[in-house]
This record gives sequence, C-alpha cells and structure tokens, in this order.
Amino acid sequence: LMVTMSTVGYGDIACVTALGRGFQVLFLLVGLALFAGSIPEIIDIVKTFPKYNGTYLSDRGRRHIVVCGHITYESVSHFLKDFLHEDREDVDVEVVFLHRTPPGLELEGLIKRHFTTVTFFQGSIMNTVDLQRVKVHEADACLVLANKYCPDPDAEDAANIMRVISMKNYCEESRIIIQLMQYHNKAYLLNIPSWDWKQGDDVICLAELKLGFIAQSCLAPGFSTMMANLFAMRSGEPSDDMQAWQNDYIQGTGCEMYTETLSPTFTGMTFSQASELCFVKLKLLLLAVEVRPDDGGDTKISINPRGSKIPANTVGFFIAQSAEEVKRAWYYCKACHEDVKNENQIKKCKCKNFIGGMMVHSVLKSQQIGQHITTDGKPVQPNGVAATKSGLQPPPTAVAKTGSPVKKSVSMKEESAPEIVPENPRAPIRQDPMRNGHPVIVQPASDFDFEKTEMKYDSTGMFHWTPARSIDDCILDRNQAAMTVLNGHVVVCLFAHSDSPLIGLRNLVMPLRASNFHFHELKHVVIVGAVDYIKREWKTLQNLPKISVLNGSPLSRADLRAVNVNLCDMCVILSAKVPSNDDPTLADKEAILASLNIKAMTFGDIITNIESMGDSKDALNNMGDTTVKRPGPIYGTNVPMITELVNDSNVQFLDQDDDDDPDTELYLTQPFACGTAFAVSVLDSLMSTTYFNQNALTLIRSLITGGATPELELILAEGAGLRGGYSTPETLGNRDRCRVGQISLTEGPLAKYGEGAKYIDLFVAALRQYGMLCIGLYRILFRDTSTSTDASSKRYVITNPPNDFNLLPSDQVFVLMQFDPGMEYRPGWGDGKTGDRIPRSSQGGGGQKKGDAS
Repeated sequence: LMVTMSTVGYGDIACVTALGRGFQVLFLLVGLALFAGSIPEIIDIVKTFPKYNGTYLSDRGRRHIVVCGHITYESVSHFLKDFLHEDREDVDVEVVFLHRTPPGLELEGLIKRHFTTVTFFQGSIMNTVDLQRVKVHEADACLVLANKYCPDPDAEDAANIMRVISMKNYCEESRIIIQLMQYHNKAYLLNIPSWDWKQGDDVICLAELKLGFIAQSCLAPGFSTMMANLFAMRSGEPSDDMQAWQNDYIQGTGCEMYTETLSPTFTGMTFSQASELCFVKLKLLLLAVEVRPDDGGDTKISINPRGSKIPANTVGFFIAQSAEEVKRAWYYCKACHEDVKNENQIKKCKCKNFIGGMMVHSVLKSQQIGQHITTDGKPVQPNGVAATKSGLQPPPTAVAKTGSPVKKSVSMKEESAPEIVPENPRAPIRQDPMRNGHPVIVQPASDFDFEKTEMKYDSTGMFHWTPARSIDDCILDRNQAAMTVLNGHVVVCLFAHSDSPLIGLRNLVMPLRASNFHFHELKHVVIVGAVDYIKREWKTLQNLPKISVLNGSPLSRADLRAVNVNLCDMCVILSAKVPSNDDPTLADKEAILASLNIKAMTFGDIITNIESMGDSKDALNNMGDTTVKRPGPIYGTNVPMITELVNDSNVQFLDQDDDDDPDTELYLTQPFACGTAFAVSVLDSLMSTTYFNQNALTLIRSLITGGATPELELILAEGAGLRGGYSTPETLGNRDRCRVGQISLTEGPLAKYGEGAKYIDLFVAALRQYGMLCIGLYRILFRDTSTSTDASSKRYVITNPPNDFNLLPSDQVFVLMQFDPGMEYRPGWGDGKTGDRIPRSSQGGGGQKKGDAS
C-alpha cells in the first residue's frame, strides 16, 4: 500500500476513482518533499561512519601482524620498504595498522599501493573492542613503533609500554616486539607478568643500540656502517656509472644476515673448519652457531667459538646476498658436492631422501673431512687451529664457555666435546690485581680468601668494574687536562642542556669496558660537555673505570686541544638536545658545527709540547713511549670521528668535498659509507628483522653491547647500577667470548697478504693461525700513486668481499677475534716490533691523571 501510495506503484493495484487519484498525487508530492528534506541528515549520518572502522577478515592460512604506535607516512614507508623487500623469502604476511586517527593523503596513497598486503583500521590499541576488530589474539605478532623524534622520550616510552600492557591483558600469548627510546625504561617491561622473551617477546632499545654501534666504531672504525647494512634489506647492484669505491661498497650493502640449519656434513667439525668450508666452497660467511647446553637449558648464540664441535641440526648465522644462497649450507653433501666447482650447482641431493636428512656416513667421516679440507693434513690443536712451523700458533686456550657439545641423539661417543688440555699443562690460574690496577696472573692460593680479593668485574663477569666514584674526582679543568697525557683515547663531545633528556651514556661506555678486554687495553673515555647534565647520567657511569669529564664546550678549540683530540682513537659527537618543532632540519646544527670545527683545526704547533710532557709525573706508566712514537695528525680532517645525526638529510653538510644529493638515501652517502656518520633511522629495519628472525637481534645485541645478558638487565633494572663481584671460575670464564677488532695489513705476520694477495688467502690464514674471522675491509677512499699508507685518512667499508678480491697494504680488516687469556701487557706492544702479535689499526690505553678514574 505504501509503495503504491508514495510512488507510481507496481501496477497491480491502482486508484479507480477521481478522488483516489487526486489523493495519490498529493500524497506523492508530500512524500517526495519529506524525503528530500531528510537527505542532508542521511548524508551526515553516512559521513560520520568512519571509513576505517571495519573488522579485519583474515584469509584462511594467511598470517597477519598488527602494527601500532607512531603511525605516519615516514614510519610506515620505511617499515614496509624493509618488511616487503624482494630478498625476503616468501613474505606471505598481511600487515594491519591500527591508529587513532585516519591516515593522511600520503599515507592513504601508500596503503592503496600495497592494498594486497596492507590494511588500515582506525581505533585505539587501549580499547578491547578495537583489539578484537584487528584480531590481535590471532596475530602472528604485534609491533609497536616509537617516535624517534619526540620531545619527551620517557613519555613516549610510557605510552608504548601501556600499549603492550593493553595487548598482553587482552591476550597473554601475543608475541610483541616494541621499540623503546630509553634504556632504563626496559625495566618496566619486566614487570608485565606475561612478558616472556623466550616466547618471542622482544624490545629494540634505540638508545642502547645506537650508542652501542657508535661504541664499536671506537674499537673498529666503520663497524657501525657494516652492521647497519647487514640487518637492513638492500639490493646492492653495482653500476658502470659509479666510481670503483662505490661499487665495492654497494656490493657489500647487498649482504644480509640469515639463519639456516647446517647439513649433517658439518656435524663434528670445529667452528673454524665449518666456517672455512662455508667460505671457500659455498661462498657463505658463517658468523655464529646456536648452541643448546647439555642440561637442556635455553639456547645461546656462540659467535666464532673455539674448542667445541658442531652437533647435528645446528643452526648457523650467515652473511649472504639472499636467502636462496644460504640454503647451500643445508643442501651441502660431502658425497655429492665434493667435486662441484660452481657453488650455484649445490642443490638438494637425492641421497638425503633415504635417511631423512641424517647421513650417517657424513657424520662418521666429519672429523676427517674437516681436517682434510681446512688443515691440509697438518695436526690440529685442541682449539681447532692448525699448527704451523712458523711459531705463529696462538697460545693454549681453555674451553669456550658457550661451546656446543654434540647432542646425545647422535650415536657417536667419540665425538662428544673433549676437555681442552693446553699443550703445556699447568695449574689453574686466576687473575688478581697486583699493581696499578693491572691484572697479573698468579697461581691460586690454597687458602683462597674472598675478603682479600679485590673486585675487578661486575657480578656477571661481563664488564670491568670499579668502586663507585664521585664525579668530582673525575672532573678535569682545562689545565689539568692539558697536563694529562692522553693518547689512544675516546673523546665524547656532548651537547646538552642541564634539563635535556638522558641519552644513556652508559650504553656508550659499557661496550668499551667489556671484560674480554684486558685492563690495559681499555680506552680512556673523556667526556667534554656540561657537567650539570653529566651529573644526571653519572649514577650509571660511576662504576666504570677510566672515565674523565672536562667541563667545557665541544665547540671550544682550547678544550679540544686540552684533551688531545688529535691523538684520540675516536672522537664521538653526540647531542641530547630536543629537536625544535619549528625547523627539524636544524636539529643537528651543533653536531655539524663541531664536526666542521675539528676538521678545520691544525695541530702541528702543539705536537712538540705534547712530546715534551713525556717526563710528566701524571703520565700513566702503562703508556710506555707511545706518545713520542705516535705523532698525531697535523690536520683535523685526519682525526677519526663519528657524528650522530637526527635528520638524515643533514649528512650532506658533514663532508664539503663530496657530491651527495640531499635526496640520496643515507646509506648511499659518502659519510655513512666511510663510517663517519650515524643516524638512528638506520635502526628502523630491526623491527622486521626481529620478526622474521628472532635470534638476529640477540646476535646483534651480543656483538654491539659487549655482552649484556638477561641477568645483567635484571640487575640494572634495580636502578642501583652495576654490582661488583668476586672473580670465580665461572665469571672469569665469561671473559672468553668473541669481540670486534680491526687489524692492519701494513705490518705484522699478515702483512704479506697486503701485497697483492686475494681476500680468500687472508681469510683462511687468519682463521687457521689466529682463530680470527674476517668479515670485511676498511679501505682508503682516495689513494695516490705513492705507497704511503696515510695518503688519506678517509676510508670506506667493504662488507664480506668476494673471494678473489685484491688486497692492498693500506687495508684494514674487520675481524671477530677470540679472547686471548695469556696476553699480558708489554710496553712495546703494537709498535710493529713484536712479530708474534697481529698489529691492530689503533691501540688502546690512554692516559689519565694520577689517582683519576682508574
């Protein structure tokens, strides 16, 4: 009836009388008028319904992740670029973004370009209904992005931790990966009952990793660039239009970190044998292996271990160009591939089908295979290093604490990890401080008295430790600094107001105080900046040795000369100031000015004065005569330096002689390629890297932090700083771990490889003779025709060069070196006169005032 009366009707019922037809016309006109009047109201109702207010409908069998936190065009584009990279294998994961506000035009366009894999929903992660809409309980993981440029880092962290609490409260089993700005805020995550890193929960602390990368660059300049390129997905494609150095560098940027299970052929080999086999035969760089203790505890990642054999089904960590290449490590079969010359022909062989991937023959023959391939039949020392006749074999070593014993499931009793016995057996040793704070090896007393033993390491044995000192005892004025012989030290130029947010200087100094360095190898750290700010950080620094503070300005040339910036091993330029909202590009103005200021300085007029202070009573006696032997650079352009940038585009101002376009990506710029610039933005890739490979972050953190452990984080969460501990066999055993280093091909036993040898020759020799794992080169950027090794101080990073790459005498080599427990201090060490040691490219130590921060 209503249809008929309000419209022309269906035709089956019609008005017959004139009165009825007249009423029909009037009713129709009134109805249309009323309907037209309500149209604006209907439109308003439709408009108020959010465009992104639906519910996520998951495809059966397809995984999805939920991303929340700081969602902007920049953060999403960087995340998706790495997450959906073509080098990743089978990325069949849908990305669901949840944010309070609808996306802007740029972000909306980006989402539409990736409509098959990206979905956006408007809502709050704090709302249970919204969590239900995006199916958090079904998500493969939940990622929380932080605003790296926020004015209040603590407030940003607090907001993101609340998001974690909300998701964990909704679903305890959710795997959550969160970005945090400040290291001390990690402690609050431990208070969440369902937070469990064993189940995949993880935190990427930007301050910890950023300063850790910079700290490792103090030990091996350029290392921050190498590591940043390894965990970021980049396609390194050389081009004829580029310079030779750019092609070398870009080819290295294409390398990434992957994991793969080692084939049964590797079972029973030592790590050095397996690493050499991978590099020579498979064209893969094996960095570390995953080790499961005998007691069935949590697995540990052991980097370049020694003295232990590889058990069956061990997971290896590789550097390679793609995931496809890494599969060679699983496919490799001694029986089928021994005579294969082209590594690309190593494919899955048929013999594995008969025994389900466990070739008993390969297991039984693995020791002979390893020895035949990697030692040419020479006797193998207990630590897996081939003995040579040149007297260059390393000293006897103890079993690595993180050694990987053979699993019980493999029926090979003779291959259980043997106890490593030195060639010259002697009584167990422990280290006691005897004089000047230097460890001296002594035989243990029968009546061992803990009360009389000075504590030199923290309670975990991972870091050097000293009783808490007042900052007043470590403050130098300009005259005191000038009278202190400083050499081979680290200068930290710090820009900060008294109320600036804390950046966590502990994360910069702790990697430089790792216990796998001997005390005399520790580089003295001199912080130049406002004391008012440093006092707020001092509670976390007071238990770390060899720190001095100069109350001055990093822009003052007088202060820089007072701390001998020309003689430092590295000058670090940091800023704790909050970027201005008016013009973000000016956030790095102090850092850029300080960098240009140092480069413009000349030091020729003061070298004589420094050398004349050799008789100063304030000089450390462990400096020897290195001050006179090692004159510093005359020009500030040769001072080793690394500058932290907030805004990537400002990298163009650091080097005036390069032609970097402002639109060029940071990793392609010359300062970043040379390791002289670092920006926190490079850590964005770690979110997707951690999602796809949970152990990758653990490996990176182990390399970068110098050995931070969950146990240590629980101690630091108490807020009382590092705790000292007495040396026990267990804590001293923790010193036996790998560390980053840089060796020179200018002199020493490996110098012959700098004379036109191939990279593979150096790799094999360093691994066999010294247990050092070469991972890249640091090459001079511009070379003249002379043979001088200091024609230019500007170098660039080459990650994992090809086997046939030609070496130069001026090259420096990035290595993962093992701890040397027998290396005692010698005044002439590192000057090139001792032929039994590998010369480092820079030497540790550093002077300090008498009674200063030792």
